[in-house]
Amino acid sequence: MKVGDRGYMKTIIDREKLMTLKTCAACGQPFNLGDPVVLACGAWEGPPKLIHEGEAVYDEETATYVERRCYAARKG
Repeated sequence: MKVGDRGYMKTIIDREKLMTLKTCAACGQPFNLGDPVVLACGAWEGPPKLIHEGEAVYDEETATYVERRCYAARKG
């Protein structure tokens, strides 16, 4: 699934996403226009969500982004 122009699973917050997403599922901080985000899985239930790029780690084994805390718990 292509999310944006920055490549597979990466995009930036545009006005439409800003109006629908409001806050990051990983850190709870509000999104700002132009924030870089990635489609990542995490500790929440359900499908992957868009979170701030800095709150995610790219897992080479699964070729997906994972929330930092979830990744640390899985690898720890």
